[in-house]
This record gives sequence, C-alpha cells and structure tokens, in this order.
Amino acid sequence: MVRAAVTGQNGDVNLDHVFVCGNPALDFAATLGARRSERSEMFVTPDRLNAWYVESGIVDAVSAGREADVEQAKTVREAIYQLVTARRLGEGYDATALTVVNKAARRPAAVPQLTPAGRWTQATPDEALSLVARHAVELLSGPDVPLLKECGNPECTRVYIDRSRGMRRQWCGMDSCGNKIKAAAYRARKKTASVAATD
Repeated sequence: MVRAAVTGQNGDVNLDHVFVCGNPALDFAATLGARRSERSEMFVTPDRLNAWYVESGIVDAVSAGREADVEQAKTVREAIYQLVTARRLGEGYDATALTVVNKAARRPAAVPQLTPAGRWTQATPDEALSLVARHAVELLSGPDVPLLKECGNPECTRVYIDRSRGMRRQWCGMDSCGNKIKAAAYRARKKTASVAATD
C-alpha cells in the first residue's frame, strides 16, 4: 500500500490519498469514497486533482488546472467506476461510460523526457487524465480482470486487484479497512462476552 501525504493550506498533513488498488485507474475510481453511504470526495479543487496525478506516480508534474478539469476528471472517474463494476460483475458495458473513457484515452498523453537526473514527465491536466483512461483501457482488456474484487468492508467501495495466493485477500488494504473491521469485530465479541458474563 502507498499512502501519500498532502500538505494543507495551514501546513497540516492529511493522509488521504491512498493507493492500494493495484492499478492507477482503480485508485482513481476510488477517489470518491464510501459510494453507498456518506460519499467522500477527494477532488475538491484543481490542486487536489493535480496532487493525485503526481502522488499516484503517473506523472512528475502537472500544469495548473481549472475547475473544468476537475469536472472532466470526475466524469471520467465515474465512467471508469461503471465499467470496472460491470466487468467485475460480468455485465455489459454502459455505452455512455465506454464513450467517455475512450474519448479521454484518445487525447494526447504526456510524453516522458530524459533529463540528466533521469526520467521526467510533465503534463497538462488533460494529458494526465488521458494516461489514467489508458490505464483503464489496458486493465479492462487485460489478464487482471478475473482478479478484480470489491473491498469486504461494507462501507468501502474500492475495487482492487487481488493477487494474493488463492485470491484470499478480503480488504482493499489492512490499514485502510482490514484493521478497522477486525477491531470492530473484536469490540463486538468482547461486548457480547461481557453481556453473557453478567447474565
């Protein structure tokens, strides 16, 4: 698991960009969290979107974005999530979602450059989004499709690639969900045991 630190305007560090899904397109789809309950939106500003592009490792730097870039990214993200969910459940693709992702993937992508310090990829928000869409195309047309699983935490809607032996992984990540569920189960068992002891 990779957890990225984001420094806020007041200097505090929020650890909320989590990369546990095994593919940038899946991590991108997970930036709207808890879809079935209290939704948690990570892309609240162009700066937060650009921070995700850099922290995910798909690019090294992104030029300044606009609100329109955020809205476009959210549209592509939701289309990716729809397609991933359909593929995971063995259902047909939604035509609109397919068009959105393919259109984003057709846009020019950022081109890596060689510098004296090594590889460097500078992108516009459009170029970075194109790279994410291309990751989605490769994922959904590749060999990892049978490994797609949704997190076992009912509150979490992350989809991840389960490469564990026997596909026994239950959580998107132990730090993000597994430990929470195990701790809650432990507290419930302890409470039940203490109630039984007083009866």
